[in-house]
Amino acid sequence: MLNISKIQAISLDLDDTLWPVWPTISRAEVVLQDWLALHAPQTAELCADPEMKKRIRAEVSQRHADKTHDLSFLRRESIRESLIRAGDAPQLADAAFEVFFAERQNVTLYGGVEQALARLSKRYPLVGLSNGNADVFRTAAGPFFKASLSAQSFGVAKPDMRIFHAAAALLNVPAESVLHLGDDAHADVMGAINAGMQTAWVNTQGHDWPHDSAQPLTVGHLADLCDHLLA
Repeated sequence: MLNISKIQAISLDLDDTLWPVWPTISRAEVVLQDWLALHAPQTAELCADPEMKKRIRAEVSQRHADKTHDLSFLRRESIRESLIRAGDAPQLADAAFEVFFAERQNVTLYGGVEQALARLSKRYPLVGLSNGNADVFRTAAGPFFKASLSAQSFGVAKPDMRIFHAAAALLNVPAESVLHLGDDAHADVMGAINAGMQTAWVNTQGHDWPHDSAQPLTVGHLADLCDHLLA
């Protein structure tokens, strides 16, 4: 159980903790494909093949193995590589990525999350902590956050303890005074524990606990956690 008396701040994962990520990515892919159909039709035809898209992304990721934490870079360079292979202008990659990225921020919060964040933020400063490239301040969750940190901007991804410590530093509190909340049992939960934080597993997908260690406090929804923290 949590030691509530020690909690001074809360860090939160974003994708699949505050909103479902894959419907958002799917919509952004459609918007990007529609844009390519207008501005780079040969690339649109190439990218209509999902296996080809997957192959290009894998090759780009392998070529830039030092950028695995930077999903925006990998997405942009995958678009650029697709343009080159299709014979379209590679300089269109930046504009194409911005079309994708804008839609990627058009998330739909899980039901009750906005109200939960409003309640939590009245007592604790909140910091976003994500391996993804969502910008929480461009979403409906943004007004409740004091700060946000991504693997892309920091240079390493969860579960590396350095990014957890950096998130705590943004709020000027020690790591042991932070409660981290997230959906990934390894990157979020074990990462936070190894960084010296308290943690709770926001298990929105109903997964089984995959580790031999004791399962932490687990909730199916962020709103359920408010009952533990704000009772």
